[in-house]
Amino acid sequence: MITLHSWNTPNGRKISVALEEMGLPYTVKTVNIGKDEQFRPEFLAISPNNRIPAIVDEDGPGGQPISVFESGAILIYLAEKTGRFMPRGLRERMPVMEWLMWQMGGFGPMPGQVHHFLMQPEGPAREYGMARYGKETRRLYGVLDKRLAGRDFVATGGEPSIADFAILGWAWRHERHLVPFDDLPNVGAWYERMMARPGVQRGFEVALS
Repeated sequence: MITLHSWNTPNGRKISVALEEMGLPYTVKTVNIGKDEQFRPEFLAISPNNRIPAIVDEDGPGGQPISVFESGAILIYLAEKTGRFMPRGLRERMPVMEWLMWQMGGFGPMPGQVHHFLMQPEGPAREYGMARYGKETRRLYGVLDKRLAGRDFVATGGEPSIADFAILGWAWRHERHLVPFDDLPNVGAWYERMMARPGVQRGFEVALS
C-alpha cells in the first residue's frame, strides 16, 4: 500500500492521476499547506524540502518501505515500479525524461509565479509579476502546442507517459493562468484527450483536501 501525502495542487494531482492510471492501491494523507502542515516534523522526515507531494510505499524495493519526495522523482519511481508509462529503451525513454524535466523546470515554476502575483494587490509589483511570468507562461504553452502538432501525447505514441501526467497537473489550471486554448488547438485537443481517460478522471476526483 502506498500513502500519498499531498494537497489539492497541480503537483499533488500529478501523483493522484499517475496512481489511478497505474492501478496502484493507495491512501491519501492530506497535508494542509494553508496551515503550514508541511513543516511538521513527521512530514519533514519524508520530505526534507517541506514540499508536497511525497509518498511512502510499504512495499518498496526488496519488499522494504521507501519514501520518495519531489513529484518528478515520484513519477519516475512509480513508472519503474509498475513498468508502465515509461518506455524501456534508452532512446525511447529520453523524450519522456526531457519533457518531464521541461515541466519541472519551467511549466510549473512559471505558472506558479502567475498564481502568486494574481493574489497580490493592484500596483506595480503585481503588474511587473504578471507581465514577466505571464509572458513566459504563455510562451511555454506555445512550446507545448508546437510539440503536440500531429501527436496524441507529448513524448510517446500509443499511450501517455509520466510526462503527460506531469504537464497535465499544471495545464489543469490553465484558466487560472489566464491562458485559453483558443489559439492553442493542439494543447486543447491533448487536454480533452487526457481528461477523457477514466484513470485521469479518478485522479482528479479523489479528495486531496
